[in-house]
Amino acid sequence: MRLFVHSLSYQRSLCSLNSLKTFGIFSDTTSTKTVVSKRRSRSMTETGDLNSVPASGIRPIPFLVIFKDLTRVFSMDATGREILSMAFPAALALASDPVASLIDTAFIGRLGAVELAAVGVSIAIFQQASRITIFPIVSVTTSFVAEEDTLEKMKEEEANKANLVHANTLAVQDSLEKGVASTTSNNKNQPQQTPVDAKLTSDTKSNNGNKGKKKGKKTIKSASTAMIIGLTLGLVQAIVLIFSSKVLIGIMGVKPNSAVLSPAQKYLTIRSLGAPALLLSLSMQGIFRGFKDTKTPLYATVASDGLNIILDPIFIFVLRLGVSGAAIAHVISQYFMLLILLIRLAKEVNLMPPKFGDLQFGKFIRNGGLMLARTIAVTFCQTLAASMAARLGTTPMAAFQICLQVWLTSSMLADGLAVAGQAILACNFAEKDYNKVTAAASRVIQMSFVLGLGLSVFVGLGLYFGSGVFSKDPAVIHLIAIGIPFVAATQPINSLTFVLDGVNFGASDFAYTAYSMVGVAAVSIAAVIYMAKSNGFVGIWIALTIYMGLRAITGMGRMATGTGPWKFLRGRL
Repeated sequence: MRLFVHSLSYQRSLCSLNSLKTFGIFSDTTSTKTVVSKRRSRSMTETGDLNSVPASGIRPIPFLVIFKDLTRVFSMDATGREILSMAFPAALALASDPVASLIDTAFIGRLGAVELAAVGVSIAIFQQASRITIFPIVSVTTSFVAEEDTLEKMKEEEANKANLVHANTLAVQDSLEKGVASTTSNNKNQPQQTPVDAKLTSDTKSNNGNKGKKKGKKTIKSASTAMIIGLTLGLVQAIVLIFSSKVLIGIMGVKPNSAVLSPAQKYLTIRSLGAPALLLSLSMQGIFRGFKDTKTPLYATVASDGLNIILDPIFIFVLRLGVSGAAIAHVISQYFMLLILLIRLAKEVNLMPPKFGDLQFGKFIRNGGLMLARTIAVTFCQTLAASMAARLGTTPMAAFQICLQVWLTSSMLADGLAVAGQAILACNFAEKDYNKVTAAASRVIQMSFVLGLGLSVFVGLGLYFGSGVFSKDPAVIHLIAIGIPFVAATQPINSLTFVLDGVNFGASDFAYTAYSMVGVAAVSIAAVIYMAKSNGFVGIWIALTIYMGLRAITGMGRMATGTGPWKFLRGRL
């Protein structure tokens, strides 16, 4: 009888062990090897084995990845929806500020030509300083936050899975022990299974409940670092602009005895007080983009610009503060935007990390320095082109400025796609999901080219029929007509260039983008000088076309050759 009981218990143990194999918690050696082999094979298929070569022995051409799923460029699949859901709000946010500036200029223009010129000079100085100080930080912030946020989510998911497996293992082991110890019939043992199932369900719910509790504020070290750096740069910029305003205005060509000097200095001094708010706000916008949230920055920007438009006439005309009133309205609106973003971000992120030593200043400064060099190179090329146009005379300069502003403003729409591409690719690279990387990169590049073609038609027709809106001078209009083919035809190149910048930023390939841009600038500077002297107005536009073409080629360089972060493209397409 005792032997029969032991035999029965052993058989029940085997049955329980088989049930464990069904759950996948325990397995024999053969099945384990099979599962590991299948998982390894699937992993290599999904992520792309960097050393794999097709069976034919012919290595793929990485450049062809840009044509991946070309017929689906307008498809509203998961990739298309994700890109457009981010790109559209980002483009609107970028476009809202220039529109608000135009309305702001219209109010100031009512004060007189002197005030308008003064504000124009001051805004040029302020924007140039802000671009140099904050653009590098915003660019690296988006990538760093996206990478860190993705890695934290992956760690949390792995921890939750491990906890769930552990809970299930304990529950099944408990079931096994009770099954071995039991000598009763199956019918009498059935009620004992109910507590085990209940425990398993309870453990699962408990883990899910803990997950829900933990899903609160995020601790993103790169976000805290970006905010501190943004605030510091804002304070430095404010101090430098306030105490050197007169010198900087003089560098812009305003003479000491000019009537423009006094209002320009007042405007720049007051406007500089908003630099800390502006740069900190832009840092937070980079953080939200890293979270793939472009709607919050849009709402904050629209609200800020709307407040500025409301306050302008009140401070300028009702309170009779003139140029100073316009500057005060700008400062108030910038702090209002800061408040909106700060409140919203504080709900999602712990604004300070657990330890001050966790801040990533070295990482930001190193990569931000590279981006600063790139920004200076870009700015210098455009400034040199404007300077060469000014040397040709008043009429060529006026026509060039009109064409240049239309050229850059229309291409700015591609920045929305660039922002989306950067954030999405940064997350995909962090996950090492190379299928998603190639799908997102190819789609955003294809979309940019289509957008560029549309802008080409729109800008060409708009300038041809609407050049009279910008100037009534027949000579200026004649030169604008000469510049239209360059302004319109280069739109696809410009769109590709801006989006390729976002793609490379998303791959965190900051060193390549910086060094390649410095090389492009060296060639372009020589081209601008030579072509301006030999072909005048047309020569400058030829040089700018060469400049943007070189930027597009170098931007595509890494992906096309399968080097740097894109090495995996040499293994498969």
